[in-house]
Amino acid sequence: MSEEIKETYDESQIQVLEGLEAVRKRPGMYIGSTSIRGLHHLVYEIVDNSIDEAMAGFCEKIQVFINEDNTITVIDDGRGMPVGIHHKMKIPTVQVIMTILHAGGKFGGGGYKVSGGLHGVGASVVNALSEVCEVEVTREGHIWKQRYERGKVASDFQQIGDSDGHGTKVYFKPDAEIFEEIEFDYDILSSRLRELAFLNKGIRIILTDKREDKKEEFYYEGGIKSFVAYLNRNKDNLFEEPIYIEGKKDDYNVEIALQYNDGYNENIFSFANNIDTVEGGTHLVGFKTALTRVLNDYGKKFGFLKESDKNISGDDVREGLTAVISIKLTDPQFEGQTKTKLGNSEVRGIVDSIVGEGVGTFLEENPNIAKIIIDKALLAARARDAARKARELTRKSVLGRTSLPGKLADCASKDPEECEIYLVEGDSAGGSAKMGRNRQFQAILPLRGKIMNVEKQRLDKILGYEEIKSMITAFGGGIGSDFDVTKLRYNRIIIMTDADVDGAHIRTLLLTFFYRYMTDLVEDGHVYIAQPPLYKVAKAKKEYYVYSDKELDKLLVELGGKDNNTNIQRYKGLGEMDATQLWDTTMDPETRTLLKVNIEDAIVADETFTILMGDKVEPRRQFIMENAKKVVNLDI
Repeated sequence: MSEEIKETYDESQIQVLEGLEAVRKRPGMYIGSTSIRGLHHLVYEIVDNSIDEAMAGFCEKIQVFINEDNTITVIDDGRGMPVGIHHKMKIPTVQVIMTILHAGGKFGGGGYKVSGGLHGVGASVVNALSEVCEVEVTREGHIWKQRYERGKVASDFQQIGDSDGHGTKVYFKPDAEIFEEIEFDYDILSSRLRELAFLNKGIRIILTDKREDKKEEFYYEGGIKSFVAYLNRNKDNLFEEPIYIEGKKDDYNVEIALQYNDGYNENIFSFANNIDTVEGGTHLVGFKTALTRVLNDYGKKFGFLKESDKNISGDDVREGLTAVISIKLTDPQFEGQTKTKLGNSEVRGIVDSIVGEGVGTFLEENPNIAKIIIDKALLAARARDAARKARELTRKSVLGRTSLPGKLADCASKDPEECEIYLVEGDSAGGSAKMGRNRQFQAILPLRGKIMNVEKQRLDKILGYEEIKSMITAFGGGIGSDFDVTKLRYNRIIIMTDADVDGAHIRTLLLTFFYRYMTDLVEDGHVYIAQPPLYKVAKAKKEYYVYSDKELDKLLVELGGKDNNTNIQRYKGLGEMDATQLWDTTMDPETRTLLKVNIEDAIVADETFTILMGDKVEPRRQFIMENAKKVVNLDI
């Protein structure tokens, strides 16, 4: 494998830019946060270094272990970190990589041509934020080891044995002084490692959880073609094999895989050097432009579209599309709020050209599949026209204050920043909420019954449903591709349902609707779930509200146990509380608990909504069985 690659990787390639002092003071600057998200980021930083070795052609297997005590070990079979004395720092190069920020083989172009760990902060930041970190390097016939504590050297860099192998082993224990929690989530790590295996075909990544004796191996010869098949595995696809296109130009390597299903949502995931470009960028623009152009050209050439017909729009071309775009390039420029938008201007034309040629050739060679895709797009165009008319009617009704839904009890304030709207299950609870609320900033919209399952419907049908029209009109931001989060009339949209199976179903239906047709509402953090109490406990003329069985047990211990003077009322629904109780427990900003709905991972979110709300029964049964142990407060 490594014989073909001539570049050397030794101490001369490791350049030093600055020291490590600031990391422990401001960890959020380097890993995003000190929450569960930042904790898992530590693992990605170390794995990214191994992936860089793999992309350079020197590593085939990466093993990640979650140890019994929530420490992490990552082992790869790459070349091993350089072990010689660094030319400038006059200390072992491993020590430079582990203790000095922005020291790595990714700046001069000699160490790595393409790199996912772009900033060279990976290993040193993990070291700085770990109570203990140990590195073991196998290289040049020997094994070397060094230990660090909170970023500082705790042992000399020493040779501890001989070996014919090669690779790097990093062990670390996250620092409890830094992180809010230090328990790793197997599913979060599994999702990202699977993604990395898809994006780098032929790499074997093995995740082992020693706490639960769980193990998964991720290896995909098909790369992103397998990725699209995986994303669509619970959907009804319009043709069997995903379309795969690969092209190179200079130092740019472009891979595209796409497949259509019979759904109405588009799911396009774009990556640059394995980094999830959630804000898109020039590679995504190039892909969309080329796909729309090629399908219109094909439609006209083969008579699906008359010359006088309007072109099929990009939205129609992408209905039911699942696609993955992956580009590897030497010098990526990232922009956007979270530095996840690819900005290289030349990339747009490169991707456009490769996709245009590749998709064009595929359609010519596969006329049956081409017809299926064009027919799907033409049907989408007709439905979109019907949806546009329905949307215009909805929009007109928003213009006048008087035309807000009749059952909406609006708030007095006109400042969206301070306003919130409660979506309440049923008229009974809606009545209590209207009486108990603070009229200045709290609006109430009662919803009758369960809303439509939008996963199985096109937009024109959805817009004919009364409860959905009421929400669109009340929120004020529009719907679908027209949705504009800046026009929202309320900063917080709060789902308030009973704590039972029906309430959970209504929540899921609402979240599916928001995620599919008002995505920014969820992604920008405007959606919340109210937490009404499960029990009211009365003892010695005092009343207590508790929100879980665990809390109830704790309270009873504090009250000296349960006796004849203890009265425990289990709330079956919101309607059992009067207006004052509902305000005190669930609506008063001083005392209530709200859960903010976050979409950490769009791929996982799409998969979850497909499984829960789609047509296929088996994946749903499997999902429920796997997640049953995580369910709390289930009332059947």
